[in-house]
Amino acid sequence: MTALSFSTKAGTLVQLQGMLRSARILPLVSFTVARWRAERDGCLAKLTAGRWIVRSSCRREDGDSRSNAGAFLSVADVELGGLAAATDAVIASYGEATGDDEVLIQPMLDGVVRSGVAFSHDPNTAAPYRVVNWAEGADAAHVTGGAGGRTWQAAAASTVPPPPALAGVVTLLEELLGLSGGVPVDCEFAVTREAGAEILWLLQARPLVMAAGPESSEAQARRLGLIAAKVERGMRPHPFLMGRRTVYGVMPDWNPAEIIGVRPKPLALSLYRELVTDSIWAYQRHNYGYRNLRSFPLMPHFFGLPYIDVRLSFNSFIPADLDDGLAARLVDYYVDRLLGEPTLHDKVEFEIVFSCYTLDLPNRLERLAEAGFSASERTAIADSLRRLTNRIVHPRDGLWRADSLKLDTLGSRRETLLASDADPLERIYWLLEDAKRYGTLPFAGLARAGFVAVQMLRSLVAVGIFSEADSDAFMASLSTVSGQLTRDRAMLDQSTFLARYGHLRPGTYDILSPRYDEAPDLYFDWSRRPPVPEPSRPFALALGQLRDIARLLETHGLHPDGIGLFDFLQAGIELRELAKFHFTRNLSDALALAAACGEQWGFGKDDMAYCDIAALKELHVAAAEPRDAIARSIEQGKARHAETLRVALPPVIASPDDVWAFEWPETAPNYITQNQVTAPVVDASRHDLLAGAIVCLPNADPGHDWLFAHPIAGLVTAWGGVNSHMAIRAGELGLPAVIGAGEMLYRRWSKARRLHLDCAGRRVEVLG
Repeated sequence: MTALSFSTKAGTLVQLQGMLRSARILPLVSFTVARWRAERDGCLAKLTAGRWIVRSSCRREDGDSRSNAGAFLSVADVELGGLAAATDAVIASYGEATGDDEVLIQPMLDGVVRSGVAFSHDPNTAAPYRVVNWAEGADAAHVTGGAGGRTWQAAAASTVPPPPALAGVVTLLEELLGLSGGVPVDCEFAVTREAGAEILWLLQARPLVMAAGPESSEAQARRLGLIAAKVERGMRPHPFLMGRRTVYGVMPDWNPAEIIGVRPKPLALSLYRELVTDSIWAYQRHNYGYRNLRSFPLMPHFFGLPYIDVRLSFNSFIPADLDDGLAARLVDYYVDRLLGEPTLHDKVEFEIVFSCYTLDLPNRLERLAEAGFSASERTAIADSLRRLTNRIVHPRDGLWRADSLKLDTLGSRRETLLASDADPLERIYWLLEDAKRYGTLPFAGLARAGFVAVQMLRSLVAVGIFSEADSDAFMASLSTVSGQLTRDRAMLDQSTFLARYGHLRPGTYDILSPRYDEAPDLYFDWSRRPPVPEPSRPFALALGQLRDIARLLETHGLHPDGIGLFDFLQAGIELRELAKFHFTRNLSDALALAAACGEQWGFGKDDMAYCDIAALKELHVAAAEPRDAIARSIEQGKARHAETLRVALPPVIASPDDVWAFEWPETAPNYITQNQVTAPVVDASRHDLLAGAIVCLPNADPGHDWLFAHPIAGLVTAWGGVNSHMAIRAGELGLPAVIGAGEMLYRRWSKARRLHLDCAGRRVEVLG
């Protein structure tokens, strides 16, 4: 069989008419621009009455080096009498059309039930993933027009069958690959229904333009086989863990997708493990009265893609004094609930797990009855959570108070260290050790207090004492370090401001992300001072509310009185943000020192981003040649990260099969405040366009607080939880925000020109 040779849109379809077996191709008429100019009537002579589509077939599209997809006009649903005008319009869209450019005319398809685009390779990574982006319904331009749709992808070597509706499309991709001799392909398709049967139509096929050459399916299969085997081992029962099986997710618990991203470079990944997820996370949970999970790393990674072991996380939310048998059943219930509603993966502590006692806990525990938990078992869970919560919120001896005092120790030790004559490697070592002991450990405790505070606040709404407006007013009354940053930006001179906030960087763990004091003009316009924001309005409880709260606290056996509870709610949320601010100073200084060391040894920041932090720690404790040790670590890191970039995995992995094939989920975003706004959409890098705009960020941590010194209108992030830093900050400002939109919704919304955010109505509308 003659191999397919890609040419123009029309030329490729003409070739395929005699070859293709897996799909049909509509009849077509095509002609060159030169012929159209010479004999317009002759070009249209074979066409009869009906509905037609006039399509571009310019030689500047569908090429080997660029596709120009969507660059030229197509005119749909044209009657016979309108074909000449439609053809002129299509040719005009070419600009300087050449004589051998073409126009393609085909009948309009009737009865379309499904349509989309399909790729033989991931266009971003060149990995051999079969990717299908489609939409159900009659609009064949829904996906190609950028309106979104569903996305399914599978590795080339996958044995997991595609969804029945896509099986024909995958077969079509394989046939096109075979006909093209393995050249990666991109095609548009539609499915119609006739006499109860579905018919697949190929509308367009072209070479897939990628920045790099395609990876072999064998290399991909080897890598994914190792990941699937790791997942399969993790799914088995564990002798020291409750629960039959696990799930892996990018957002439950310490949400790595939000903090370091889904594909962090090796230095950022190793730092996050060092400071939080290898051990600190478990020490804090045990200290606060939960089960002892010390020595369990919370965050495995699959060729550099970080995930949370959800069974491990769920174990860590079980009170230490709860009966083992009941604890095991509770973990299984949590896992099953997440599997049933995977869109809750960034809300597990609010929607799935019972991690503290709240004023609505007895009502929430009723759903355990449907899962077979008896009344006495539910009472035992409540009693255990009450004891644990009282240890945290006690007005005098609450655990969070001791943690808050450690922050002063962190600051004084840092000043002593930086004033000493310790060498850079020793400084890096102790900055990180102190960050763990006096920074991330108390931060984890204060973050736990913050979670309890927010859950308690939500429970006040659930039991009817607060309205949503009351809750928003309380959040707006808070005074966090981020709010102080915004006020200080309006009041302090540049040097004083940077002395206080200069250590912040948008990517807290990323050496490539400049600190505020390294690139002050990147983040702020120092030529003008923003207006001083209005002070937060104090929150006042009505006397009746205070009486109701006091009564409920006594009824539920919780220690604080009404005033004491609100002291805790305020401290829990504010101190969490303060702790993050302090420990990130140690981390940021360590990154600056690592960059200086790298420069001394001949490595720039771009290289040092691939160095594992273990290599720098080893140089502190061992006599070794620094340049060689760092060079080896960088070389290994670059090789590993190159593989990281070739891997695509879903945000929730429920089985080994998910490693090979999955549909990208649309998550349930977190809507912050009850406000709404309509505004243009900008990327955070467009500093000149931030005022009055809805800003889009893939993931956001405290280093992005510089944004709030600009009068932005709204915020959308791909990753983030309802209690994340950006959620707290948006609530404090009364800023309408959609936090944790998920990858698919974020792609759609961030590409829009204008959005309407309606947080009270929990909806986002694309306006252009």
